Amino acid sequence: MFCRALYLALLGLSLTSFTAQAVPLQGGRSPRVAFGNAAATDTQFVTATVGATQIPPPGNGQLQRLQRRQNRGNNGGNNGNGRGNGGNNGNNGNNGNNGNNGNNGNNGNNGNNGNNGNNGGGNDVDPQVSLTLDPAVIAPGFANDGQDVPVAGQVASLTSTNNFINFCLLSDLPLTNGQQITGGSCNPAPIGLIPSINNMPSSKFVNPPNLSTLKADTPFNVEMNIANMQTGFFVNAQKNYFAAPQVLNADGQIQGHSHVVIEKITSLQQTQPTDPRVFAFFKGLNAAAAGGKLTAAVTAGLPVGVYRLSSINTSTNHQPVIVPVAQHGSLDDAIYFTITADGNPAPAAGGANAAAGAGANAAAAGGANAAAAGGNAAGQANLAAQ
Repeated sequence: MFCRALYLALLGLSLTSFTAQAVPLQGGRSPRVAFGNAAATDTQFVTATVGATQIPPPGNGQLQRLQRRQNRGNNGGNNGNGRGNGGNNGNNGNNGNNGNNGNNGNNGNNGNNGNNGNNGGGNDVDPQVSLTLDPAVIAPGFANDGQDVPVAGQVASLTSTNNFINFCLLSDLPLTNGQQITGGSCNPAPIGLIPSINNMPSSKFVNPPNLSTLKADTPFNVEMNIANMQTGFFVNAQKNYFAAPQVLNADGQIQGHSHVVIEKITSLQQTQPTDPRVFAFFKGLNAAAAGGKLTAAVTAGLPVGVYRLSSINTSTNHQPVIVPVAQHGSLDDAIYFTITADGNPAPAAGGANAAAGAGANAAAAGGANAAAAGGNAAGQANLAAQ
């Protein structure tokens, strides 16, 4: 009995030595006690009673310091979460040290920027707007000066390992830049697409007839047949001159247009080269050919004289047409005609023309007969040899 009483007395003494009373939270929620850096979404403080002594809650200064210390961990995690993959480590807890790992997220961002840099390097850039030469279009043959098989009088070619992309830096001339620069320029645009030998263009004048005579100051039409070229394509000659490569249509034909130019010469026997700066008539044939024929009206006619009529077949941007081989027939045509006051051939010109025609016929006939005779003789020789 005595022992039981002693046990109860000791138990009561221990209970009175330490008593903790929780202060209910506002809103009826259960109380929580936050110690150190333990995680708690709602941080409140309770009053603890030890014996008869009551410990007050922390003051405002202590509360702010404690909240700042807890927030350091939260902010570290949140910042880390927003700054890259490494920052996710900062979200693992409210521990500020873990939040510091979020700084590694900056490096993660830098890595992402590095990926953007790769994109800037051309991985996904349209090659037609890129300022970088694609290795796939470098022509290795441009590095050969051609002298590995020398020919008498042959000069070495200029060479390049980058397709001459900076060639115009070698000259003091201005860039052509789409302009018709009369003092000379350097044009950086490539030649472009070249047709097959089966699609090389050709033209032939229909009117005026070659060596014909027309009446002075009387309107007439220039008519020209053209083949293997899709006409009707031209650009602004003041803004886009030579400013783009030659292109082909779906059939492999050059897209472009033609021009006719009439130059006055001294006579049909003139051998002195003409001055390209001087001409009597010039017309761009910008319309598409009708039935394979292009037409230009010389509305005021021409004064008395002797003339040469020539064609200039060009690509869309006015550059002369380019074809695949060096040995080919003329891509343009040229004829000669005379203008007189009444439209009748002048006696001297008529006689000269008649004589020239007779001589040509005689020469042709003689040549043909000689060739036939030679062929017959060769045939007889072959028979004799058998």
